[in-house]
Amino acid sequence: MIVSPSPLSHPELLQTADKVLAFLLLILLSPLMLIIATLIALESRGGSAIYGHRRYGKDGRTFLCYKFRSMALDADARLARLLSSDPAARAEWARDHKLRHDPRVTRIGRFIRRTSLDELPQLFNILRGEMSLVGPRPIVAAEVRRYGRRFVDYCSVRPGMTGIWQISGRNDVGYRRRIAMDCLMARRMSPRLYAEVLIGTARSVMTRKGAY
Repeated sequence: MIVSPSPLSHPELLQTADKVLAFLLLILLSPLMLIIATLIALESRGGSAIYGHRRYGKDGRTFLCYKFRSMALDADARLARLLSSDPAARAEWARDHKLRHDPRVTRIGRFIRRTSLDELPQLFNILRGEMSLVGPRPIVAAEVRRYGRRFVDYCSVRPGMTGIWQISGRNDVGYRRRIAMDCLMARRMSPRLYAEVLIGTARSVMTRKGAY
């Protein structure tokens, strides 16, 4: 009896698509990435152009999530000074874990954040199997408690470079709604949703809606 090979499951199919697309994007975008790294090095005159920040991934495992450095070398000190002296900024940080007017961000950093170019090094995370092109936004340890029971949904898939949150207003979307979007996407991930998010991301990057 001849047994036909079983078709790839959704997770296997999407992981294969991730690695193929990430490899092709790295080849295509490597000149741009080199230019960005050079500009960051020239502006800051020290420090690495790429940094890794520990985030939670699939099954609750942590990994170093790579990004182009968009902040000044003394970013922690700048944030501490602002939060200690500005009650409104302190409330915004406590509510959203981000700031619309962030004193830590450099001039080059503002540009690469608005255009999402700061996240291009995450293509290496995808090749390593730690991330997906599409998935929940990778979160830090301080954010886990805010997910509550939904953290189980978050951990059921690999975090992504982009997702429903990014194409639905990005930073204009409140934190609680972002959690709901990410966890709903984790439960309903499919090849169709994967493709729709990638197409929507291309549109969002061009319009820069909600990016700051």
